[in-house]
Amino acid sequence: MTDSSEIPESPDSTVPLLAARGLAKAHGPTRALHGASVELHHGEILAVTGASGSGKSTLLHCLAGIVRPDEGSVVYGDVRLDRLPEKRLSELRRTDFGVVFQFGQLIPELTAVDNVALPLLLAGASRGEARARAGEWLERFGVLGQEELRPGEMSGGQAQRVSLARALVTGPKVVFADEPTGALDSLAGEQVMSALVHTARESGTAVLLITHDAQVAAYADREVQLRDGAVVPLGVTA
Repeated sequence: MTDSSEIPESPDSTVPLLAARGLAKAHGPTRALHGASVELHHGEILAVTGASGSGKSTLLHCLAGIVRPDEGSVVYGDVRLDRLPEKRLSELRRTDFGVVFQFGQLIPELTAVDNVALPLLLAGASRGEARARAGEWLERFGVLGQEELRPGEMSGGQAQRVSLARALVTGPKVVFADEPTGALDSLAGEQVMSALVHTARESGTAVLLITHDAQVAAYADREVQLRDGAVVPLGVTA
């Protein structure tokens, strides 16, 4: 294994796209993860569930390279994410990874189309090209006609669909979704999850879904639980 190999382009169902082994992470005196291990395969939708405060978001942040674990490894393809310099991690988050948070975290000063175009602009696309592609993705997520609205002018469901478009516009291999419906009512939540799953299936994108909602977890191919800082398969009680 190396720290700088290219990510394999051809999916191999026997090799995880993303794998964490023995992750430990503490926030001050609070231990969030203790020996957590999990695998995500090409094109898979994986739900990670658990009680509030169980460390689900910390696990996602470690897997996405947003924070480094205190112990353990995170391997993407043949690359040790936990050993990469921050510059390379930032590049991966712009190209290979998309992240959706519970409250969207759209830039309030930007319109919907400019929020979605931003990752493309950061990757070097021209403004015209970026806005055109952003418009296409807004249409795919059912928010065409809202392009010039700012986040404060949209409903929660509309804003979250804009967040999904922003996460997927670069064609990432993995989308990390942290409680993507947590701030939405049930109807808006269903619409957001349907849009996410449909688009992920269509593009072959893997999704790591953090949720405490059983109805949201039901959209996944597989579910695991985070308990006492470790990941256990669904149904394991001891």
